[in-house]
Amino acid sequence: MTTGHLDAPPAMHAWIEKLFGSVEAVRAQRIVRVTNNITLEGALFNDLRAMRPMEVKGADEVRQVIASAANDPFDKPLEGTPADTFGRITGEHGITASNVAKYDGYHGVLVFKEHDPLAPMDGAVMRDHLDTARRWGEAALTDDPAARYLFVMWNCLWRAGGSIVHGHMQMTATRGAHYPKVEALRRQALGYDAAFSRDYFDDLWLVHDALGLGVEVDGARVMASITPIKEREVVILGRPGMSEASLAEALARVVAGYRSVGVIAYNMALYLPPLAPDGEDWLRFPPIARLVDRGDPANKTSDIGAMELYAASVIATDPFRFVDALHV
Repeated sequence: MTTGHLDAPPAMHAWIEKLFGSVEAVRAQRIVRVTNNITLEGALFNDLRAMRPMEVKGADEVRQVIASAANDPFDKPLEGTPADTFGRITGEHGITASNVAKYDGYHGVLVFKEHDPLAPMDGAVMRDHLDTARRWGEAALTDDPAARYLFVMWNCLWRAGGSIVHGHMQMTATRGAHYPKVEALRRQALGYDAAFSRDYFDDLWLVHDALGLGVEVDGARVMASITPIKEREVVILGRPGMSEASLAEALARVVAGYRSVGVIAYNMALYLPPLAPDGEDWLRFPPIARLVDRGDPANKTSDIGAMELYAASVIATDPFRFVDALHV
């Protein structure tokens, strides 16, 4: 912990009092810095910022944009989207397409049948999407046995990087090695085991659970992260050897928790072991989901700056306050 001090001129006092309640509140500000010594993920928390009420100013505007985007190409995916060379994978609640501008050699889109990306999504719908994404990965693997590393993501709304409003996830399958951040976590967990004879993921859960930041949902371990990459990050840990489908109920709980506090733009990513053996040790690597709030879609100021890109995340939301939204 450290304390940041300032001396505000009298001309600013009225403005400060209006925003923060009192001049004394900003004169000496406590900063809490948390670092994960294994992964070197870290965050800077300012209690003054964390106490500000969360407000979504653009909810009505977002609803208007969603409604106006009806009849976009994703509403008629068989006509408006290309197929992968191995064809389309169809689920009960979605169908895959091939991404026109690809991240990787295999890059697909899971187009939701439901146009509205903010429509309620229960565990059954989430499980169907995860199953469809995995079947897409397996089809890519059959097409190219070296493309064994599946990555699944969901960028909800433009604030989170979604270029199309219609609800959709994306999948990539890469070759050679997993994506660097997934591979780095695997190596860090192995190093932790070698150094301490402990399972890194179990201990990460124990820390969060001991702090009151953990919730178990259908066997999955849900954590309001104490080293978030940005606001309200949640990490969900499955169990080694289980598929990502085991995270479905927990993912639905987090999305519902986000909606309950006004979060409508968010990113989700799944870290998964390879779909086929690659000669490396993945035995203790569980399916992992990470979700993060990306802020008000009507806000023109980016939530990611030089600090987040090159130093440490700056966080305005107290995870000890947000975790209540996960207890549904």
